[in-house]
Amino acid sequence: MFLALTIANRFRQSKQQSGFISFVSASSTIGIGLGCFVLILLLSVMNGFEKELRNTLLSYIPHAEFIAASEQGVYLDQETINKAQNDPRVRAVFSYTKASGLLQKGAKMKSVEIQGVDADYIKNKPAFALAPEVFATQSTGIYLGSGIVETLSIVPGDKVQLLLPSASADLSFQAPKAIWLEFLGEISLGGEVDDFVGIMDKQTLSSALKIESGASHIEFQLSDPFLGRQLIREYGYDFKQVVYMSDWTLTNGHLYQDIQLVRTVVYITLILVICVACFNIVSSLVMSVKEKTKEIAILKSMGAENKLLRQVFVIKGLINGLYGATVGTILGVLSAIYLVEISGFIETLFNFSLLGDGVYFINFIPSDLQLVDVIATYFLAIVLCVLATLYPAHKAANVDPATSLA
Repeated sequence: MFLALTIANRFRQSKQQSGFISFVSASSTIGIGLGCFVLILLLSVMNGFEKELRNTLLSYIPHAEFIAASEQGVYLDQETINKAQNDPRVRAVFSYTKASGLLQKGAKMKSVEIQGVDADYIKNKPAFALAPEVFATQSTGIYLGSGIVETLSIVPGDKVQLLLPSASADLSFQAPKAIWLEFLGEISLGGEVDDFVGIMDKQTLSSALKIESGASHIEFQLSDPFLGRQLIREYGYDFKQVVYMSDWTLTNGHLYQDIQLVRTVVYITLILVICVACFNIVSSLVMSVKEKTKEIAILKSMGAENKLLRQVFVIKGLINGLYGATVGTILGVLSAIYLVEISGFIETLFNFSLLGDGVYFINFIPSDLQLVDVIATYFLAIVLCVLATLYPAHKAANVDPATSLA
């Protein structure tokens, strides 16, 4: 093996090597490095989006829930509470009321999705950043998303009117129910949700909607949100009240599916880029075999075996792959680690935002570097390089000394 490595290095460093072969060889090294660099960086970004999806979006949207099927609402029975407390998959279970309506301040109106919450709900939703007993002394208070606050131009202490639709048995038109509320402060959850979210006291909202059972929804907060679909059905089949079953994959699952789709497309596309770079290794080695035919014939005449010649050209191509994969992987890892700082510098330098604030559920490009992605990318590039050397190595081993030296 040492002899094969020595000969391969001599062939690579030969001053007689064609400039075109050197160019093709260098382009293959650059292509492999670029493929590894971009692949590691983009996989880290996809991992970052998935992590932020868990930590940001899934910190306040329901993982799984029951929705009342009747106007009387739904209540959290002791049997469900006991079952959830003994289930390691469930972190918390609580009830709340949700309603859609219009907020009016003077001549301005804004659609809003109001959630009536209690201390138990706020305690399990740290994303709202509110004290659990905030509505204990302010039963007619309301907190609104930053987008609503901007639209209505309100400040804490202002009075706003909440208009709720009135349902009738014969579906005839009725005047909406109106509640006067005091604006207490602004909440910011990120993304478009800030344009319609609002929270107020559960009892006040349930009374306005004439919900006799006290709530319209029962929410399950899970240790692993991806168990939501399975768990809500397990609990739903044993639940004594008539409800609809829902989970976050039905309401916001498209975000996770988009992340997985982009990850798959990115992986396939950049693996093909690395494969194209490996084809350049094939080309450069085939031309190198043609150029070194006499040297190969001399080595065979001196007793070199076919195995040795195959090893020489496999190592020669592998060195190019190792250079490219190693440099590309190092650059990819460093870029993934410092991506937030790099993107922030670019935004400051050119005075624009890569992710529009208020559009996405985060306003920065996240990165979550995982060792398994780095190792898989590096070794996949090396394996493809080795495969690319097999045909040229076979051609080198089949050189006929008698013909080549004639």
